[in-house]
Amino acid sequence: MFTANDLEILKQKGIAVEKAKWQIDLFKKGVKPIHLHEPATSGNGIDIIDDFKKYIAYYEKAKVKITKFIPASGAASRMFKSLYEFVEKNETNNNLQITGFKEVKQFFDSIHNFAFYNELNQLLIKKGGIAKLSEQGSYTTVLKSLLDSNGLSYGNLPKGLLKFHLYPDNSARTPFEEHLVEGALYAKSANRIVNLHFTVSPEHLDSFKKIASTVVKQYETKYEVKFNIDFSVQKSSTDTIAVNSDNTPFYDSDGTLLFRPGGHGALIENLNEIDSDLIFIKNIDNVVKENYLTTTIEYKKVLAGKLIELQQLVFSLIEELKKNPSDEIIKKAVYFLKTDLHLGENCIDIKLKGDKLTETIIDRLNRPIRVCGVVKNQGEPGGGPFLVMSENGCISPQIVESSQVDSNDKEQLSILHSATHFNPVDIVCSVKDYSGKKFDLRKFVDNDTCFISSKSKSGKELKALELPGLWNGAMAFWNTIFVEVPVETFNPVKTVNDLLRKSHQ
Repeated sequence: MFTANDLEILKQKGIAVEKAKWQIDLFKKGVKPIHLHEPATSGNGIDIIDDFKKYIAYYEKAKVKITKFIPASGAASRMFKSLYEFVEKNETNNNLQITGFKEVKQFFDSIHNFAFYNELNQLLIKKGGIAKLSEQGSYTTVLKSLLDSNGLSYGNLPKGLLKFHLYPDNSARTPFEEHLVEGALYAKSANRIVNLHFTVSPEHLDSFKKIASTVVKQYETKYEVKFNIDFSVQKSSTDTIAVNSDNTPFYDSDGTLLFRPGGHGALIENLNEIDSDLIFIKNIDNVVKENYLTTTIEYKKVLAGKLIELQQLVFSLIEELKKNPSDEIIKKAVYFLKTDLHLGENCIDIKLKGDKLTETIIDRLNRPIRVCGVVKNQGEPGGGPFLVMSENGCISPQIVESSQVDSNDKEQLSILHSATHFNPVDIVCSVKDYSGKKFDLRKFVDNDTCFISSKSKSGKELKALELPGLWNGAMAFWNTIFVEVPVETFNPVKTVNDLLRKSHQ
């Protein structure tokens, strides 16, 4: 199947031949859709926490090493989709008016409220400034100066490096800086050390390192902490092979095998290398101005406290099962799996006897744990919390994306659309076992939950494979708890005009 040159490329990328063959076989047989049992709802798969003080105390008293993990490689170009469309239309229609472009009109009506306004205006002063250019209808001049590489280059940068928030002293903060602030306020380890890990794209690594070297000292002084900041990039070994429509390997115009990035699920490799007791995961664009952080900080501590409580209960049960697997202890463990971890009856074969039953229960307990904050559905695109049934009938809590569901199955679509909550990527993880040994997170990935999409390269159609999503299939075999959190804790910036919302102003 592969030529000598193909084998050399696979070797350079660190991809085993068997893995590449498995990917091609997956293209041939297709990806099995996930089977939804029912949506997770308040009181049925989603926990409602009332005793905040109890869980905050759990967290604040815990002597654990903490890391904040922030996927930050996302490009900002999609934020400016409507602006790009306007510029493109204006290339063939000079002085195109913005009245027919709702989002573009909103952008210009409120342009002075963006944190990047002053810098953009200074760039355009020689041409009369933004106000004069807007009066003249020279909208594309302003937009190109914002987006193009000969201007602020916002269309080419990752979200983490854009100016999101303006403060009273006229300083502007990027999402990268806001994550430093968040880390200082709720993710301190011993000796006031704040560990942050950003996953970035290779082409922007130097830019992230540069801003870190520029701003870190001032935030360390302000919050009396010491930042330990790491960066990593997606490994080339997680790239996936592309195929033609007939599922044969796709070769680029220069005759080499074509590979594509494996998607954010590839970051399970990066997460796997973090040696911490507790890891917060949050997307780069889900930040607010500091004066709106109170609720976020409180709930982050609540989620972490819930995780610590669960971890202690799990470890205690495992120790009891190893020392004295009596009928009483087994009954206690099975009850915990059902009520606290929301697992269905078929997840444990209670017909097993003796050591086999004990080993099965320990195996189900001794896994990475994640507590996921979920918000009431606000119509945002993305995944949500569901109770999912595996092939052996085990029902477990999972975060599911719409792409994982069979779009031709009306019953499954009905369950999908009846979801009451949404996944904002507000996750706290425990990645060590009862003996303190780090789990190999790659062993808990459901490799069957990949996603196949249609793409093109040099005018030729191809099929691409995305690995199981980081909080979907990549964590499918973790023990998962959903906790309802207020919608105020979810403030993503998907379009540039989202920055006009109250939490960003």
